[in-house]
Amino acid sequence: MKTIDELLAEGVAGKRVFVRADLNVPLDGTTITDDGRIRAVLPTVKALAEAGARVVVASHLGRPKGAPDPAFSLAPAAARLGELLGADVAFATDTVGESATATVAGLADGRVAVVENLRFNAGETSKDDAERGAFADQLAALADVYVGDGFGAVHRGHASVLDLPARLPHYAGYLIATEVGVLKKLTDDVQRPYVVALGGAKVSDKLAVIDQLLGKADRILIGGGMAYTFLKAKGYEVGGSLLQEDQLDAVTEYLERAEKTGVELVLPVDAVVAPAFPDLKGKAPAGATEVAADAMPTGQMGLDIGPESRKLYASKIADAATVFWNGPMGVFEHPEFAEGTKAVAQALLDSGAFTVVGGGDSAAAVRILGFDENAFGHISTGGGASLEYLEGKTLPGLAALED
Repeated sequence: MKTIDELLAEGVAGKRVFVRADLNVPLDGTTITDDGRIRAVLPTVKALAEAGARVVVASHLGRPKGAPDPAFSLAPAAARLGELLGADVAFATDTVGESATATVAGLADGRVAVVENLRFNAGETSKDDAERGAFADQLAALADVYVGDGFGAVHRGHASVLDLPARLPHYAGYLIATEVGVLKKLTDDVQRPYVVALGGAKVSDKLAVIDQLLGKADRILIGGGMAYTFLKAKGYEVGGSLLQEDQLDAVTEYLERAEKTGVELVLPVDAVVAPAFPDLKGKAPAGATEVAADAMPTGQMGLDIGPESRKLYASKIADAATVFWNGPMGVFEHPEFAEGTKAVAQALLDSGAFTVVGGGDSAAAVRILGFDENAFGHISTGGGASLEYLEGKTLPGLAALED
């Protein structure tokens, strides 16, 4: 695929450059609680603006139902982008309507505009090729060149990701080029020992990647809510913990495969439990206690890996040459259940390995828990996209950037 450096070498002064970014940031009302994804696209936007392009930034945010919804407006993201750029950023109150057309037409060379949430238009996510194509035609009318830099969306076959690049000269931005380069180090040329730490709520979200990693990783550490389905498959009582009973057969098969192939599949040996899911707003005390993994009381739910599991997981990461981490070890947003996630993050830093934090909640946890982002090898902006790449899937947004 062609890169933004090639585009800059060709010259962009006066050209309208459409940047498909990922500004899908978490919001508390209109307050951005984590601006990592906005900062990730800054190098691309700054380079284009400094070269004299008229930069049109577009993104989705949340899951509106194909119509405008103030709760999902990109206005806060546009304002934050302006603050980070140190320059005014124009904001269009629609995506392809009168405001967008006028805003783009009014851009001077070297200036930046953000158009409203792409998903306010049904054509963005439509499964109908003609409807998606019609929306892509409208987007194409706003630009002369396309730059794909929204890695968090490249696994979606949406109009701005899949159809629009076919209508314009297209290039990969700095973020996508970096993400792909990192992921190749996890698939094509892995330095060993290769350790994978997987967490998060649902085991069903990780089954496909576990299937692939059983043939590639040396160790797989399981935490988060998904761990309790694995523990149940081993015959343990899991109390009121998150459990996907329909995945027990698949999990049992993976445990057997790991044993046969010599892959260490490591499960928690203890847990931090509470009678109910904690209050994440006021962070009131949850009454947490620690129990052995094989002694879970029926009236308790596991919400983090316990102290012995933290030591165990740190020891399994210590000698790694490569570590990929996707998914928190517990409900890290509450202080009583954050220690497992902290321990894994610290173990990555202490290992001296090439470390990749696989986006989503893991990336948010790194920032929320106060770790230095720059101390990790790479923090991905796309959890789902990273997992699908590791699963060996063709990602529509990357395929669309190929010539």
